[in-house]
Amino acid sequence: MYTPAHFAASPEALKSLLAGAGAANLVTMTPQGLLATLLPFVHDASVGEHGALHAHMARNNPQWSTPVSGEALMIVQGSDAYISPSWYASKAEHGRVVPTWNYSTAHVYGHLVVHEDPQWLGRHVRQLSNVHESGMPRPWTVDEAPEGFIAGQLRAIVGVELRITRVEAKTKLSQNRTPADVDGVIAGLRAMGDSASADDVERARTS
Repeated sequence: MYTPAHFAASPEALKSLLAGAGAANLVTMTPQGLLATLLPFVHDASVGEHGALHAHMARNNPQWSTPVSGEALMIVQGSDAYISPSWYASKAEHGRVVPTWNYSTAHVYGHLVVHEDPQWLGRHVRQLSNVHESGMPRPWTVDEAPEGFIAGQLRAIVGVELRITRVEAKTKLSQNRTPADVDGVIAGLRAMGDSASADDVERARTS
């Protein structure tokens, strides 16, 4: 990933991205070419030296059973937004401004491990559900569904674990702009209703 020094993600930004992103594209190189699937995931920092990303896919998806050549890749994407040059204070000063795009992303590389064990899958789907249900007014839990139904659902999926070997992460969040331009970006994003992207720029400015 091309990452100028001022856009390099800090350890704190990377941790937040892995904890907060809901899904990532799993990309594998196979004898038939590239395969990719968008998968909801959770980050488990306790696995190995660099942690792991835990996900699952449909058993009928051929990606999990197709031999992988080398490392696998999961592309994690945070908030992203169009940045209008009209938001920059410098537009009124000299006009030498152009549109751009703000985003946070991580390319997470590692070794792929497949899990068909119902106990591993059960723990995983409970953790995944609990993470995303935590903000609901009445959080749903796996145990609310009939046991036999859940057992059947687990038989229809396969767990995939990316044991991380390296990460390339980038937070392109207006760090190369003047303080006045950054103020304009934050105000513009909030006016557009994109509070997540505005908050990202705010955090990048103070980090």
